[in-house]
Amino acid sequence: MKHNIKSIKTFYIAAIILLLFTSCSKNNEKIEQNVIQPESQSKLLLGTSCKITIYDNPSDEAFLQSFERIQEIENEMSIRISTSELSKINDNAGIKPVVVSDDTFDVIKEALAIASLSDGAFDPTVGPLVSAWNIGSDGARVPPQDEIDSLLPLVGYDMVSLNEIDKSVYLEKEGMMLDLGGIAKGYAADEVAKILASHDVNNAIINLGGNVLTVGTRVDGTKWRIGVQNPELERGGYVMVAHLEDQALVTSGPYERYLEVDGIIYHHILDTDTGYPVVTNLTSASIIADNSFISDALSTAVYSLGLEKGMALIDSIDGIEALFIDDDKNIYTSKGFEENSIPLDLSDESFKVIEQ
Repeated sequence: MKHNIKSIKTFYIAAIILLLFTSCSKNNEKIEQNVIQPESQSKLLLGTSCKITIYDNPSDEAFLQSFERIQEIENEMSIRISTSELSKINDNAGIKPVVVSDDTFDVIKEALAIASLSDGAFDPTVGPLVSAWNIGSDGARVPPQDEIDSLLPLVGYDMVSLNEIDKSVYLEKEGMMLDLGGIAKGYAADEVAKILASHDVNNAIINLGGNVLTVGTRVDGTKWRIGVQNPELERGGYVMVAHLEDQALVTSGPYERYLEVDGIIYHHILDTDTGYPVVTNLTSASIIADNSFISDALSTAVYSLGLEKGMALIDSIDGIEALFIDDDKNIYTSKGFEENSIPLDLSDESFKVIEQ
């Protein structure tokens, strides 16, 4: 029986295609099996939800050590833990210096440096006023004017003495209180990044109550897309998206912690000159920097300073950028964005970017 040459060729071509398809399918299955799925874990620490997401090399040990480190920092620096080093410093205000760990000493030292840089717009000695208002906690209230007047003399970063030799801290007046709530989360995020690096993690996001620190890039090599909170919406609603790599984005604003009394809203960012919440037309201030430590404190500082002074401060510091949003939905960016070093995508067209 004679075979048709064309039929034989068609058969072999079909067989080869089937073989190639089968081989590709098997290879694709192997590739899919090798893709590492991101893993996330969350815990309530530092008074907020702390979430760590690892996109490569996740391990129970990396998560465990990270959360243990955050817990250690909370135990050292929480004003709400009576046995913390910070509480011991406050309890001994006007009495004697207190020797503390390197962690606590370094955070207080950095807090005082930002206080000096911002001329007190950020001030870790704001503790007496924070305690009196108690905004964001049970028992929040508007303190009477005479109480505020009595507490203002206890606020002043220049009344904190540090001893580098024995790592001691001394508050010069009885009744003074340090509050590191505006900087401790930033320090903790950077410490977690160090732990992840020790576990060969190159792609991760650390989110400590909205203080976001990116580790490396996304697995495909592109930058992380991190949203800037819309001050008018619940958490998760974004005004714009910043493209970040190994950078932190920290936002301060009045929209999450506030007290309403007789139709008046009092937010938690306090003016250390008046003792009352900062008065400004800004609805948020965001800082982008290579570490979360400085971003945390600076976001509070520039919000308190307002647009003009806050922008001038940021433009004077290399490697730090800022985004300001006002109550007219205008967005102002620091000089670094003009050079497109940090790409931004506007996601809410009701807001407008104003050129400097």
